[in-house]
Amino acid sequence: MKKLYITTPIYYVNAKPHIGHAYTTVACDVFARFNRMLGMDVKFTTGTDEHGKKVEQSAIKAGNTPQGFTDSISKLFRDLLPVLNISNDDFIRTTESRHKKTVQHFWEKLKNAGYIYLGEYSGWYDMRNEAYFAEDELVDGKSPLGGEVQYITEPCYFFKLSAFQNKLLDFYEKNPDFVYPTQRRNEMLSFIKQGLRDLAVSRTTFSWGIPVPDDPKHVVYVWLDALTNYLTLNGYPENEDQNNDEYWNNVIHFVGKEIVKFHAIYWVAFLMAVGIKPPKQVVSHGWWLSEGEKMSKSLGNVQDPYKYCKIFGSDALRYYLMREITFGSDGNFSLDSFIHRYNSVLANSYGNLCSRVLAFIVKYCNGNVYRPTVTSAEDEEFINSVNNCIGAIVPLVQNYNFSKYLEKIEQAITLANQYMDAKKPWTLKLDNSNRMQDVLFILTATIYKITKYLYPVIPQATTLLMNQLHMSCDMQLSDAEALPETIHIDSVTPLFPKIDAKNIKRQDVCAKD
Repeated sequence: MKKLYITTPIYYVNAKPHIGHAYTTVACDVFARFNRMLGMDVKFTTGTDEHGKKVEQSAIKAGNTPQGFTDSISKLFRDLLPVLNISNDDFIRTTESRHKKTVQHFWEKLKNAGYIYLGEYSGWYDMRNEAYFAEDELVDGKSPLGGEVQYITEPCYFFKLSAFQNKLLDFYEKNPDFVYPTQRRNEMLSFIKQGLRDLAVSRTTFSWGIPVPDDPKHVVYVWLDALTNYLTLNGYPENEDQNNDEYWNNVIHFVGKEIVKFHAIYWVAFLMAVGIKPPKQVVSHGWWLSEGEKMSKSLGNVQDPYKYCKIFGSDALRYYLMREITFGSDGNFSLDSFIHRYNSVLANSYGNLCSRVLAFIVKYCNGNVYRPTVTSAEDEEFINSVNNCIGAIVPLVQNYNFSKYLEKIEQAITLANQYMDAKKPWTLKLDNSNRMQDVLFILTATIYKITKYLYPVIPQATTLLMNQLHMSCDMQLSDAEALPETIHIDSVTPLFPKIDAKNIKRQDVCAKD
């Protein structure tokens, strides 16, 4: 099987997880599950980024040690994974010994290659984003990432980023799809063409980090530390020959748009410096507003993924996140739109279709339907229309168009509901039971196919539905037509009970602390 390596960014542990973290993780999970269904051997990783001055200060503010503080916050991120039904294969903490070994080995490789030198940094530092900026990069006195900045002067080691300007431009020319979407790629090219300055890659004003080999007064810059997690999770430095590793040759980094530069420029240059191939692709997504405003504790509108999963179930949240906005664009998360999409699609359209068809089979067919020997022209037209929707899905997912993928699924569900209403099996049972059987089998086969393609997004409900059909949950897409001659159903369990919006208030699902 062809190998594929999918990563989330590792999440910074200065605060507990919110809906933005859930979004990235769910997108990766959907992509991982879908590619497994295509027969790919997928490695899917996530984790937490735990060093830096901001973490050190957050720990002090919380009356804790940095290690104790990171232990507690990292656990929140790890515990969220089963709540969201995430299928990751590994979880990395940058405080682990395996990662410290990677970082220090990687540092030595950079140094031995002649790309690390000692100097002094004087300039602006955005502590919130752990990033350095020159005077001409500031926007209204803040960093371009929106963080407050402070002017610092300290001895530090530098990485010769300036040496990679032409190499990066050449790499981008040869790999036009390296950064997704195109807008982010153009931003990266513009940044490179403006001229690259050498990058400070160590700090001396705090100690919460991985010590620089042979100079423990310095700790490794948090972004150099964090980015190498992808190598740690792929067996480096024991597996030092990453260029001949099939996973590494097909690594895709999913990131928020605010950290594309670190992955698509700095990380590529670091890897080039030690002779390791850059990742296959950096895929970025947009930001979520909350009820039309930026998420803020003071506004009380921080959408809490734990609460959404507890009240509505993880499938409902996963579906909304993937359907509501085009991946790569910004979007607005609102309770009203969440409930509307849940009720209209999951409860009324998909859930009701499944319940109507399967319950009818149990009640009027003793739980059995049989493959038709003959189908009508109208049957074939319906089947072909559904197949046209389904047939468009694989390229949509492979191009990260998750919302359009689900739109195609919704079109297929609508077609199935229309077919059932037009064929009226409740009327056929009175005078044409054979035709009723044919219609019900065709509907059940359609539900089966739709359910298989929905599995990456709503794995819990689709697994329940497949169990009701006594079908395997080994979700290979190549089996999408592999139905038995007889389908048997014992009982029916509703998938998505309708939500009464009057009983749900914004404060029920927003984080209060």
